[in-house]
Amino acid sequence: MTDRPGIVITGGSGRMGQMLIRTVLDSDKARLVGVVERSGHAWVGQDVGVAMGGAAIGVNVTDDALEAFSKAQAVIDFTAPEATLEFAALAAQARAVHVIGTTGMSETQIAQLEPAARHAAIVRAGNMSLGVNLLVQLTKKVAAALDEDFDIEVIEAHHHHKVDAPSGTALMLGEAAAEGRGVTLSDVSDSGRDGITGARKRGDIGFSAIRGGDIVGEHDVLFAAAGERIVLRHMATDRAIFARGALKAALWGQDKAPGQYDMVDVLGL
Repeated sequence: MTDRPGIVITGGSGRMGQMLIRTVLDSDKARLVGVVERSGHAWVGQDVGVAMGGAAIGVNVTDDALEAFSKAQAVIDFTAPEATLEFAALAAQARAVHVIGTTGMSETQIAQLEPAARHAAIVRAGNMSLGVNLLVQLTKKVAAALDEDFDIEVIEAHHHHKVDAPSGTALMLGEAAAEGRGVTLSDVSDSGRDGITGARKRGDIGFSAIRGGDIVGEHDVLFAAAGERIVLRHMATDRAIFARGALKAALWGQDKAPGQYDMVDVLGL
């Protein structure tokens, strides 16, 4: 036996999945005990090291998530909303910490995580990086300090493969700004402007999304008033920061009671 928690990575063939696998393999604090892919995927049944183009490591890719989770102390999941909901129920059965980096989840889907959280710890965040979570806290403080004379815009940029907009991080920042202002984001959100939209409504929180090339992730929160602007910015140049944050969350969750947590809890901010 070892005191290093066993980790399962879901969606292992994806770019983030492979980064997570490498991060766990490189860690001296955790063990890779499973990799999950969808049924019919070419990787299923292969040693994951070989599937990734390297040497065998003794961990085969499986499409049986429950069997994999039953051997693990934590599951790290950067997949899709529907898959994440299924994985949440299975991780809860296995009493494994479920770290969720999946973005694009609706409020209804997020609410559907609650039954699983009664049985296991869930750590969910739109972004797992330390810098972004510090930016969230700064955004909340600045929004609380400034009145509606300052318009708030969240501007985000990502690679051309990203399928959801605004990004999960942008929504985190929008929620932080709304909380700082003492309002509900859904009541003041303004995104997808096109055509003759009319003047900006006072107090709205706007979102703009840029997609192109291989941009890992860039987020600006703009506070703009007559004669002055404040810009809070975070730029990610290597998605390894998200993998390291996710592993930190998986390790942090080992002694936590069932419930829902976020990176603010993990980082003690």
